[in-house]
Amino acid sequence: MKITVDFPLCESHGDCVVAAPQVFDLGEEDDVVRVLDENPGEEHRAAVEHAARMCPLAAIRIED
Repeated sequence: MKITVDFPLCESHGDCVVAAPQVFDLGEEDDVVRVLDENPGEEHRAAVEHAARMCPLAAIRIED
């Protein structure tokens, strides 16, 4: 699985960080979403899919 974020679309709401903190984080200085692991293992799939659904702007994409 590969994760991409449409950063121009992202408004850093942080829902992805709450849903999948092993994969997403917010920068401390700029509150920009960071992808900690662009290719997380299958054990994170449910959390990443939840994060993608929770994103209010649908800025997260998951590719298999």
